[in-house]
Amino acid sequence: MDITELILDDHREQRRLFAILEQIDQADTGVLSAIWDRLASFLELHAAAEEAIFYPALLQVGLAAHRAAGVEGETLDAIHDHNEIRDAVTEVARHQVGTDEWYAAVAGANLANSDHMAEEEREGLTDFRRLAGLQRRHQLAVAFAAYEARNFAGVPAVDKDPASYVREAEADGQETRSGSLSIGSLKRG
Repeated sequence: MDITELILDDHREQRRLFAILEQIDQADTGVLSAIWDRLASFLELHAAAEEAIFYPALLQVGLAAHRAAGVEGETLDAIHDHNEIRDAVTEVARHQVGTDEWYAAVAGANLANSDHMAEEEREGLTDFRRLAGLQRRHQLAVAFAAYEARNFAGVPAVDKDPASYVREAEADGQETRSGSLSIGSLKRG
């Protein structure tokens, strides 16, 4: 098991749910609501799991590999993207399900999420596979799967300040590191 594969699996599920929404009759608002509610909850759970497990680990391995600037930039951008996705999900809730405005807002959420996933797949996940060993990726996959399982009913949507997030994650990583990369404080979630 590898955390990068679990994240990619989540991305595939997000794409699948967006595609399902495009294929449901506009008048079938009950089904649209059910699928959207599942997707909106899943988007937030995925972001929260990445913020609790993956991005602190990316920062840790980047610092250890003397690539802090690169992974810091990727992490800042990812947290900013998560906030944009949260804002897009909030925008969907402002519209009546099945209306043209609702579909436009869903399309906006899809675009924000798709842009984030593409960038993460191209940069963060690729860097992590290069910088972290398989055993480390496995340990984090277990923590990631456990986080999502424990929070299957959803988590509150909370925007984060990207710069504060990076500072705190790096400080936590420095406190928990004792020569080797361990998940230390990441076991919280």
